[in-house]
Amino acid sequence: MKTKIIILESHDDLISVRDKLSWAKTPRILLVWPKYEKVTLRLLDLKVLQRHADSLGAQLGLVTRRAKVRRDAESLGIPVFISTISAQKDLWPDSATRTQRIPKPPRRDLRQMRDAIYEKEPAWRTSLLGRVVTFTTGVIAVLAIAGLFVPRAAVTLYPESQVLSVRIPVNASPSYESVSITGSLPAQTLSVLVGAEGSLAVTSRITLPKSKSKGIARFTNLGQDEVDIPAGTLISTLDLIRFVTLNNTRLPAGIDSFVEIRIEALEAGSQGNVEPDSISIVEGTLGLSVKVTNPNVISGGTDIKTIGATEGDRAELRVVVMEKLRRTAEMQIRAQIEVEDLLLPDTLEITETLREEFSPPDGQAGTTLVLKMQVEYSARSISNADLKQLALSTLSASIPPGFFPFGEVTFKPLTNPVTDSIGFTHFELEATQITLRDIDEVKVFSIIRGQDPARAQTELMKSFALRDEPQITIRPAWWKWLPLIPFNILVELR
Repeated sequence: MKTKIIILESHDDLISVRDKLSWAKTPRILLVWPKYEKVTLRLLDLKVLQRHADSLGAQLGLVTRRAKVRRDAESLGIPVFISTISAQKDLWPDSATRTQRIPKPPRRDLRQMRDAIYEKEPAWRTSLLGRVVTFTTGVIAVLAIAGLFVPRAAVTLYPESQVLSVRIPVNASPSYESVSITGSLPAQTLSVLVGAEGSLAVTSRITLPKSKSKGIARFTNLGQDEVDIPAGTLISTLDLIRFVTLNNTRLPAGIDSFVEIRIEALEAGSQGNVEPDSISIVEGTLGLSVKVTNPNVISGGTDIKTIGATEGDRAELRVVVMEKLRRTAEMQIRAQIEVEDLLLPDTLEITETLREEFSPPDGQAGTTLVLKMQVEYSARSISNADLKQLALSTLSASIPPGFFPFGEVTFKPLTNPVTDSIGFTHFELEATQITLRDIDEVKVFSIIRGQDPARAQTELMKSFALRDEPQITIRPAWWKWLPLIPFNILVELR
């Protein structure tokens, strides 16, 4: 017989499940409870769903291991199975047919009704003995009903437990789109723009140029024609110490004719003091027509010693500011992700430097060095949901036969995440979960119903592998036996 299987989700309620039933077009509808998620459907909800299924001409069945749901379903006559396979193989009990009440036609024998009103009561009803027997029977019936339905019991069992722990090699990358049981996880890339400023008291002494060196340069004609040498013509040594001519000059015609022109170092400082014949380069196209040298020493360039930042001072301040930028970037990136998400610290890096400004700049004196920087950082993270999914899927495949998962899954990185040169991050994840030996609650009910607590405890210890003695609580406290009806017994596994 065709069966519609509907797998419930944690967000399902009475309305959503009722809508799912309406879409079913089969004579049987099977609701499957999820293993690790909680679906809140009360006894009244199950009754409404059962009636809705009846109205659709279908029979309702459940697949669940939750004790309370099984008890509620059994009290309503809803068949319960341990799996979808058994639901399709096993026979379903015949659904109770609903009969429609046909109203009785109004009575027309009013005269007979009148006579019946005044009919004499039987003698046993009016006698004292008859009344005592009737009262006693009523009291016994009430006590019997109370004995069946009033007592409640809670039974706590402690099945054999095992701690299941697995080590999972993780490989994370933005190129992965989904979680794989092989350990592949998608990584998310985040970026932030941060700025910082730092200062450093300067005590170093630096050498700064004070005055420019000056002297005479001799220009020699390489051709037959006159050559105009304008002021500002640049000449230099082989070491690229540059000088500039100070006035406009005409070089006479004829090969080897020469003229001497006053020159000045382009930059101040003692590096402009050069020995005779050190200058040999004429910059620009003029160098094709003339050659140059300095017949005498070029002198007059001086330096001064003053307090100023050295390259070492700048490097020291840059380290301080960069550390401040890194901390700020990590804090801002962590604010973008969930608290339980895993940030990969070794992926935190600068993607672009937008500003790096020293004050005073290089080559200027100052007792305080200030650095202003603005950079863009990026980093990767792995969501806690993906880590949990990987842990659950791996643990589920490792649960030993006869056991079921109990409680929450815990997981943590065993090694620090390390990102290789091609952008893949590797680490080991440890996932842990407690598993309990599976116990047939139907068998539990058959063993303890109607028993006194001490005998029930003994029978449970003999029948099941328990790590501790069962705990039994009966309400009201003065009642001496466990209820006869399984519906009134709550079994909890710990």
